[in-house]
Amino acid sequence: MFLLHMVDTTVKKLKSQAANILTIANMSFGGASIMATFEGYYSYAILFIFIAALLDRYDGKVARKLQQESELGKQLDSMSDIISFGVAPALLAYQVVLHDFSTVGMIMTVLYIVCGALRLARFNVSESNGYFTGLPITAAGSLLTFTIFFLDFANPVFYMFLTPILAILMISTFTIKKV
Repeated sequence: MFLLHMVDTTVKKLKSQAANILTIANMSFGGASIMATFEGYYSYAILFIFIAALLDRYDGKVARKLQQESELGKQLDSMSDIISFGVAPALLAYQVVLHDFSTVGMIMTVLYIVCGALRLARFNVSESNGYFTGLPITAAGSLLTFTIFFLDFANPVFYMFLTPILAILMISTFTIKKV
């Protein structure tokens, strides 16, 4: 009887934290992407960012489905997103192409990260109305990461335009309906 109660309690705790577990997994893959980038394993870095995006897609859905939405979850999600879709893609882009542009490449990398953080902060203090304001950082980070596949075909200067464009789109005020 005690064992049954213990299992039931554990299942309830896991259920209550399912969305946060997905969010932490997202963050973990973002961190792993950064480490893979530092080690020169760019294919793994890309893969880890896409896995983080998949996890990010479902953490909010799980929270809503299980009625476990919380302020902690919202903040944790943003912390994950800045790592997985801000820092990880920016450092990947810097390592594979932007470092060729020296100081300007560093500035573009930092600009992207700062705009991603601003976008997330604005999201966290705004009321949910069924729309995103500006390009979501997940979309920006996934797009920046995806373009790395075409590095052999794209002129490196392309990233000197893409990176600040994505940064500006994240902090812009256009709206996109949430799906």
